[in-house]
Amino acid sequence: MKHGELKIGDLARETRTKVVTIRYYEKIGLLPSPVRSAGNYRSYDAEALERLRFVRRCRDLGFSLENIRELLELSLDDERACSDVDEITAAHLAAVERKIADLQALAHELQRIASRCSGGGTISNCRILDAITPH
Repeated sequence: MKHGELKIGDLARETRTKVVTIRYYEKIGLLPSPVRSAGNYRSYDAEALERLRFVRRCRDLGFSLENIRELLELSLDDERACSDVDEITAAHLAAVERKIADLQALAHELQRIASRCSGGGTISNCRILDAITPH
């Protein structure tokens, strides 16, 4: 293996990404198709490694694949306005904040339901099940 060339397993280990996920990212165009070795093995360079790290970090932050595609395209144009990235990020942040609010409401409801239960008794008089069963 030449300096800077990685097989798919190496790339997977370096980025903690499953091989099947790397192939999928290639299929949908998030990663460019790699060159092939004489033995027809995929061969990745440092640029592919950094691109996959970027994709992984975006996924860790909850960005959709379409958002990641847009961010990758924007990153290729140094002259593009940063406001385009800001818009994508702001929309994602708003979605995250809505999810947090929904989860906080869910936690409050579960706490309310759980507080109705003394922990004793039988299923036939379980207040939690009674509270979540539609009437």
